[in-house]
Amino acid sequence: MRIRSLTTWIVLGMILGVLTGWLWPSLAVKTQPLEVIFLRLIKAVVGPLIFATLAAGIGGSRDLKQLGRLGVKSLIFFEAATTIALFMGLAAANWAQPGAGVHLGLAGAAAGSAAAPIAHGGLLATLIEHTFPESFAAALANGEILQVVVFSLFFAVALAAAGERAGPVYAFCEGLAQVMYRFTNYVMWFAPAGIFGALAFSIGGHGIRVLLPLLKLVGLLYITLAAFCVIVLGGAALWARVPLRRFLRAVGEPALIGFSTASSEAALPSALERMEGMGVSRRIVAFVIPTGYSFNLMGSTLYLSLAALFIAQAAGLHLSWAQQLFMMLTLMLTSKGVAGVSRAAIVILAATATSFGLPMAGVVLLLGVDQLMDMGRTGVNVVGNCLAAAVLARWERESLAPAPAEAAAVAPS
Repeated sequence: MRIRSLTTWIVLGMILGVLTGWLWPSLAVKTQPLEVIFLRLIKAVVGPLIFATLAAGIGGSRDLKQLGRLGVKSLIFFEAATTIALFMGLAAANWAQPGAGVHLGLAGAAAGSAAAPIAHGGLLATLIEHTFPESFAAALANGEILQVVVFSLFFAVALAAAGERAGPVYAFCEGLAQVMYRFTNYVMWFAPAGIFGALAFSIGGHGIRVLLPLLKLVGLLYITLAAFCVIVLGGAALWARVPLRRFLRAVGEPALIGFSTASSEAALPSALERMEGMGVSRRIVAFVIPTGYSFNLMGSTLYLSLAALFIAQAAGLHLSWAQQLFMMLTLMLTSKGVAGVSRAAIVILAATATSFGLPMAGVVLLLGVDQLMDMGRTGVNVVGNCLAAAVLARWERESLAPAPAEAAAVAPS
C-alpha cells in the first residue's frame, strides 16, 4: 500500500485483471462495476476540463499577438505536422486492423452517436449539426464534445478581447482549470481498479486471446512512429536545411529523457538548452518549444487516430471514410484542449468514444498498455518540438551557427 506511482498501480491492476480473468472467469465477469464507475468518472471530467483549459489558455494568452509572424508560422508548421500524423495513424489502422477479433460489442456506447448520421445526411450537414452548439449545457449533457470545443474557443477569444474588464471571469476559468486538473488526478487514481475490472471481465468472457490485439497495437504504433520520424520529420529537416547530424546530437538527450520518463515536461529544460546550444536563437526556442507542448503533439495525435480506430474495430463498427475524417477533425480540435493534462490521451479518447457511440470499455482496455505506448509517443513529441524550433529558425533565415561552447567542443586541437 506504500506504492505511490500510479503507473505501478496500473501495471498491478493489469496483471491481477489478466490472472483473474484467466484463472477464475466466473468471478471475473462480476467485476464489471469497477469499470463502469471509472468510465462514469472519466465522462464527468471531459466537458468541464476542456472548457476550463481552453478558456484559461487562450483567454489569457498574448503570445501570438506579440510575436506576430513567428506565431503564424509556428501554427502553420504545428497544424501541418499533426494533421499528417493523424492521417498516418488512420492509414496504419485501416491497413493492419489491430482491433479485429476483440469483440467488445456496442454495449455501453453512447446513444445517438455522431457517426451514424454521416452516412445519411452527408458530411456537410453532419459537420454543421455536430460542430456548432445550440446550447452549451445540452452539448455537455449529450457528450457532443466537438460542440464543447467550439463554444470554448469562441468564449476564450471573447474573453481575451474583453481585456481587463473580464479579469474576474478569467480568474474563475483559471481556477476552474486548476480544480479540474486536480479532479482528473483523483479520477486517475481509480484507474487501476477500472483496468482490473475491464481486463478481468473481458478475459473472463472472451478468453486470453483478447490481449493479442493490444500487443499488435503496440507494435503497430512504434512502426508507424518510426515511419513518421523518417518520412515527415526527416523531410521537414531536409526542406528547411537543418544540419541533420548536429540536430540528432542535440536532440538525443531530451528525447531519451522524454522516452524513459514518458513525460515531455521532464525533457523541457534539456530541450531548451540543447536547441539554443545548436544555434537556434533564444526568442525562437523560448516561444516555439513551450507552445509546441500544446499545439505540436505529433506522437500523441498519431496514437489517438490509431487508438480511436482500434476501439471502433474492436466494437465491430464499420466507419466510412467520411466518418473517419469527421473523427479525425474531432481528435484534432479536442487534443488542443487538454494538452498537458495528466493522462490526457485517456480524456481525449473518452471524449471521442462518447461523441461517436464507441464502447468506453475499449478506452479502459488501452490503459493496460498505455505506459508502453506513452513512452514512444512522448519521445516523438519531444523530437518534433525540437525540430519545430530548428525549422522555424531556418524559416526566419537564421544560420544555426553553433553556440560558442559547442563550437569549442568540435574545434580541432
